[in-house]
Amino acid sequence: MSPHNDAPSPSGSYTAGFNRIPSFRANGSSLLSDHLMPLDAHSPLSSSYSSSNMDTSFHVDRPLVPGVYVPTMCFFEEGTEDVDTATIARHAVRLAKAGVTGLATQGSNGEAVHLTHSERQLVTATTRKALNDAGFPHMPIIVGCGSQSTRETIQYCCEAWEAGGDYALVLPPSYYASLFAPSMETVIEFFNTVADASPIPIIIYNFPGAVNGMDLSSDVIVKLSQHPNIVGVKLTCGNTGKLNRVAAATRKLSKRQDPSKPEFLVLAGSADFSIQSLVAGGHGILAGLANIAPKACIKTIELYNQGKYAEAEAMQEIVAQGDWTAIQGGVVGVKAGMQGWSGYGGYARSPLPKPTPEQAKKWKDGFRDLILLEKSL
Repeated sequence: MSPHNDAPSPSGSYTAGFNRIPSFRANGSSLLSDHLMPLDAHSPLSSSYSSSNMDTSFHVDRPLVPGVYVPTMCFFEEGTEDVDTATIARHAVRLAKAGVTGLATQGSNGEAVHLTHSERQLVTATTRKALNDAGFPHMPIIVGCGSQSTRETIQYCCEAWEAGGDYALVLPPSYYASLFAPSMETVIEFFNTVADASPIPIIIYNFPGAVNGMDLSSDVIVKLSQHPNIVGVKLTCGNTGKLNRVAAATRKLSKRQDPSKPEFLVLAGSADFSIQSLVAGGHGILAGLANIAPKACIKTIELYNQGKYAEAEAMQEIVAQGDWTAIQGGVVGVKAGMQGWSGYGGYARSPLPKPTPEQAKKWKDGFRDLILLEKSL
């Protein structure tokens, strides 16, 4: 789920230097050890995160493999808008049990721009602990870490690692784009510098709608893919031609030809072109619609991979229509749809508006066919 156009697009301290991976002191947290308190939405930690003893079992090898990845929602307590850790944990486990490949925190669906540094860590740590406790310790977590400065982006990557994240999803900076060096030199230097310093591998996030229209070309993405700590890309531009070029070029550059564990993962950023991206050589999706209908997203891809193309196409039509509702409503509409059909979701954090009863009904009705499909699986 992402607002791309229908037409393809042509708290912790940080002291490490930019050009080396920082060394981490085991600080840890009450959410980051085997002896932690239960998650409690009303605890003093509900909107804050503090470092304490890190459990090294949080940092195990969780490779990226083809499949369905979900940028999870962030949930808030009604009235206070404190982070609702209980619902965050419950939702993460629900998605894992549905069979998704991995989760992503701090994305557009996760309202990352509404969260403090400590709240971001709290959400990721809560998600990691919930997955571990529910029997999904090997499910990877991707963490949104984009920022306008190189320094803060690296800080987010470090904090993501501290909270149990496995990969960092990074948007290019864009606020001062008019002052950047030509030929994307500034952007290329930004990604390489972040990748040099990050303790976790980087996934490039190409989402022109979120960065003043900046659209990374396939040439730039392929060039960046050769950095050993840059391991994938999420393409929310909706450009399947670009996706095909990136997938083909990075596959040819790979030293190990293993389709089940690609060296560079190429993901569509929206569920409405799931099978189109597979035709183009992609490895799956990282799509917000899977918050509402994870099984439908998974089944669409499974049918295509099984060679059942007519069935996959029929299911893709329903998924794409549901995704159009999600694209139009954004995080407000998706939460309204979840509340209407699943009984939880609540509201986005202010200043985003609460939907009127008429709007809530509209979003719920827009997801009806998709929900009927989801319940049939």
